[in-house]
Amino acid sequence: MHLAKQFRRVVVSGASLFFLMAVPAAAYSETVAGGGQHYALPPVWLVLPFFVLLLMIATGPLFYSRFWEHHYQKVSITLGTMVSLWYSFGMENGLLLLEHTLEEYLSFIALLSSLFIVAGGILIRIGRRGSPMVNGLLLLSGAVLANLVGTTGASMLLIRPYLRINEGRLKPFHIVFFIFIVSNIGGALTPIGDPPLFLGFLRGVPFFWVLGHLWLPWLVSVVVLCLILMGLDAMAGKSESKLPVSGGIQLSGARNFLYLGLLICSVFLDPVVIEGFPSLRKLFHLPFGIREVIMAVIAVAAYKTADREALKGNEFNFEPIREVAFLFAGIFFTMLPALQIIGAYAQEHAGQFSVTRFYWFTGLLSGVLDNAPTYLNFLAGALGKFGLDAGNTADVRLFAQGIPSVVAGDASSQLYLLAISVASVFFGALTYIGNAPNFMVRNIAAQTEADVPDFVEYVFRYSIPVLLPVFGVLWYIMFNI
Repeated sequence: MHLAKQFRRVVVSGASLFFLMAVPAAAYSETVAGGGQHYALPPVWLVLPFFVLLLMIATGPLFYSRFWEHHYQKVSITLGTMVSLWYSFGMENGLLLLEHTLEEYLSFIALLSSLFIVAGGILIRIGRRGSPMVNGLLLLSGAVLANLVGTTGASMLLIRPYLRINEGRLKPFHIVFFIFIVSNIGGALTPIGDPPLFLGFLRGVPFFWVLGHLWLPWLVSVVVLCLILMGLDAMAGKSESKLPVSGGIQLSGARNFLYLGLLICSVFLDPVVIEGFPSLRKLFHLPFGIREVIMAVIAVAAYKTADREALKGNEFNFEPIREVAFLFAGIFFTMLPALQIIGAYAQEHAGQFSVTRFYWFTGLLSGVLDNAPTYLNFLAGALGKFGLDAGNTADVRLFAQGIPSVVAGDASSQLYLLAISVASVFFGALTYIGNAPNFMVRNIAAQTEADVPDFVEYVFRYSIPVLLPVFGVLWYIMFNI
């Protein structure tokens, strides 16, 4: 009965959000706060370009593949431009929001592109054929590695050797579980692992808070998914590949690990982290900072000095990052109205939100929106519930330390932060657009002519029947309040 009651609460909350999307934004709020500046909310119909883009990403490769393959760049840029024009000429302070979105996009694509290029120059050959045990251990190792070099770095380092060792027996679930474990859930133990956690660190969440509080859901989810993978893998049969078996690991392009280390260090070159660090944005009003310039220099240097045999062995080309760059340019700008409306709703109704609602709303929206701003919106809402300000570092630290709720039977602030952190990272695996590495892994696998699930198959055959039960058990054990 208690479980059914909680489920009804989630359904009612979801229904209220969808009802909200069907009425004019002015009916519930006129402005939304962001960085000390109040912005007018957009009309609700402006979310349509975002839904059109999502629909075309899901159906294009399936129903009109030739058109989509040749014109997805134009579709993405056109829809993004439509929203940008409205913000430029139809909204007060709209240009400031567009400038902020451009800065976020450039930071996002600078990190992804540089990691993609650097990792592309590192060739790892594993002298074992794919088997349930080998694949399970490889993905478990990838989950650990993701916390050191980010989910993008770990994905780009391991996806090619993972595909090679499974040559002749590769099934769609091999690619899907790689995305689940290495490209998403694996990076939940450090702020380096996934962008939402890094943004939380920049806002004031202590660096090691994540490891101390997320290790249990991380361990449970990774182990359970590895066991499911190994079970499916056992049913897939033995490899038909004639690859030589040496039992060892061969490495080419090792110098690129130096570039990789420099990239990880450059992530922290931010005025928020290092007090007094110069900002090109403030000094010259540029939409990027010194960090992004350094990342670009590292990427160019890594490519120019890369081991040519390593690049050839990885069949390196720029198509995966090109697809991500164009599609996410459209996603970043078309999702701006949806993020504003959802953020306003979350902050205004935070007092009515339980841990359960924060967990499911943050998670489900992170699966279809960029999980980093989704995390920030719900973090701001949760802080407001406790009378704290998301723009105040001291308040965020106090929130992470734990504040008892004034409502009888409610959870402390730590549990709210834990629910938002877990949901924003884990649920990024729900769709190909939930996290950028998902798209790159899909593209790299497709170039090897692997049987890659389309968008709809990915969601309905794998995400819903595999991930949602795991996330539901986590909710029932940890966040059922």
